[in-house]
Amino acid sequence: MKPAFQILTSQLDAKFMALMELPPIIAEDVPKDTPVGGVYLFTENNVALYAGRTKRKLGLRIREHFGSSPACPFAWLLARDATGFKATYQTKGSQKDLLSRPEFRIVYEDAKKRIRKMHVRYVHESDPLRQALLEIYTAVVSGARHNDFETH
Repeated sequence: MKPAFQILTSQLDAKFMALMELPPIIAEDVPKDTPVGGVYLFTENNVALYAGRTKRKLGLRIREHFGSSPACPFAWLLARDATGFKATYQTKGSQKDLLSRPEFRIVYEDAKKRIRKMHVRYVHESDPLRQALLEIYTAVVSGARHNDFETH
């Protein structure tokens, strides 16, 4: 491995362990005074479901997954998984289209309620390269079911 990359990856396991050592918090109870920048992991019944990252306050980003905005990314993944609707860049199947369908809207809103009650852990990491690698490391090592890193 090249030294420049090795430097970026040298602390991945230690950061992941710090994340996992944090006692899990119910997502809707995450404090407002969270660090700026880092990686988080949603779990349910001790099963890793989704790892994410942000350059903003971790608490704000975590809340975006179940907030009032129509752009709650983890809720979209859960709702699409439950309904079988795949991501599309066409009018049919778009977020606007799916939200207009009562059968999808109900599942999506239920997913946001479910996420509110999930456990979440997080760890501070401000460097964008280390953060990206840590998100991937966390998703892979934890077995987070809803991270696929597909390009769209």
